[in-house]
Amino acid sequence: MFQDATSMAQAVRKKDVSALELVEDSIARIERDNPKFNAVVSKQYEEARKKAQNLVDKGQPFLGVPFLLKDLGQNQAGQLSTSGSRLFAHYRAQQTDYLVKIFESLGFIILGRTNTPEFGFKNISDSSLHGPVNLPLDPSRNAGGSSGGAAAAVASGMVPVAAASDGGGSIRIPASFNSLIGLKTSRGRIPVGPDSYRGWQGASVNFALTKSVRDTQTLLYHTQRYQLESPFPLAPLSHSEIFSEKWAKPLKIGVLTASPIGTPVSETASRAVNQAAHFLADQGHDITPLQDQPVDGVAAMQAYYLMNSVETAAMFDGIEASLGRIMTPEDMELMTWAIYQAGQTIPAKLYSKTLNDWDQLSAQMAKFHETYDILLTPTVADVAPKHGQFDLTAQVKERLLHIDQISMQEQQELIWEMFADSLAWTPFTQQANLTGQPAISLPTYRRADGLPLGIQLTAAKGREDLLLHLAMDFEDAGKLI
Repeated sequence: MFQDATSMAQAVRKKDVSALELVEDSIARIERDNPKFNAVVSKQYEEARKKAQNLVDKGQPFLGVPFLLKDLGQNQAGQLSTSGSRLFAHYRAQQTDYLVKIFESLGFIILGRTNTPEFGFKNISDSSLHGPVNLPLDPSRNAGGSSGGAAAAVASGMVPVAAASDGGGSIRIPASFNSLIGLKTSRGRIPVGPDSYRGWQGASVNFALTKSVRDTQTLLYHTQRYQLESPFPLAPLSHSEIFSEKWAKPLKIGVLTASPIGTPVSETASRAVNQAAHFLADQGHDITPLQDQPVDGVAAMQAYYLMNSVETAAMFDGIEASLGRIMTPEDMELMTWAIYQAGQTIPAKLYSKTLNDWDQLSAQMAKFHETYDILLTPTVADVAPKHGQFDLTAQVKERLLHIDQISMQEQQELIWEMFADSLAWTPFTQQANLTGQPAISLPTYRRADGLPLGIQLTAAKGREDLLLHLAMDFEDAGKLI
């Protein structure tokens, strides 16, 4: 009935439908479909109904549109916020995040929160607290992570758009698996705080999963902030920069299908990129197949895992202080325990060097974009994985349980081994998180069996406008599936 969230809001504004009717329809869809997909893990229906009934039209761009938050950060005072963890199964947020307040000010009606892996550490969603998220197109497969619940909710039609976050691909990976548009914004583009201003040292950003380019454009325009108190302030893009459809000149686009860590890439992913490259060439852009990676992908991932280990250890220091007790393996999933323990052994001087390495990666990518406006790659190496596909062997689990008994170097090697199979499936997304660049996954390709796979476009820091213009070209030509 409705093309996207924008059309929903227009219908509410014209009084063709009421916000309450939209909310009731979404509630009915969630109650009908959630048992099949396990996308929504907490609900706030009565609050949503009251807000819909009392909604006043003040020109909000998403007036009366049903909406879901991700159950990882994105706190809303008084509501559950579990982070997919048994430790926080009953935790209720004490204050509302700035971004959530902005979402509410844009007219969204929040219905609940979506499923995510514990603390967002995986590229699939299968927390021991809430269980796995099933891909709507094939429930034997995982919807992806860490914004898997958000993706399944939008793909199945529960809501037209849902909040998401991305610390290593967590918006773009499920976007690819679920045939959605997934934009990871530039570091500093979207407001942060008040609970945290430096998520994963700026690698993690919040935004949303959508079905249309105009929803993505509108949401970006109205959520971006020049936030001086944040560690990474970024000047906002203008309305004309985000929405203009005119090109000043053809773009130079570098194309890579090889994995940045040397792992296999499916024929499906290569075909998706080649098809997109041909389309962009037909649009007049300068397409150049690249032979070399712009940065050392293995070194980048090693830096990423080291950062994640330290940040996790710091997080659990805070949790221990809050709960007044020491954490044990029984408090968390095994992979979380391993990352936590690995973070305990990393000296401050090495962490400082690692963050400097991030800056060097950013500089290398800035140099790359002096030649190429856009980097085109697959979003992921293959379609959505089967449930259990990345399960660890008993031997690896035993080593992880005793990870505190080995050296720092051995710990980092074991962390790499722990994620090896899943990283090989999604090797393309993490780099933009390290460098702070914007990247978007577009649903342009479908395998013969109907399963989708996205392409990823990456631009220089601050240039979401280029990504959105290209996305609009794909959409206007009917190339988004």
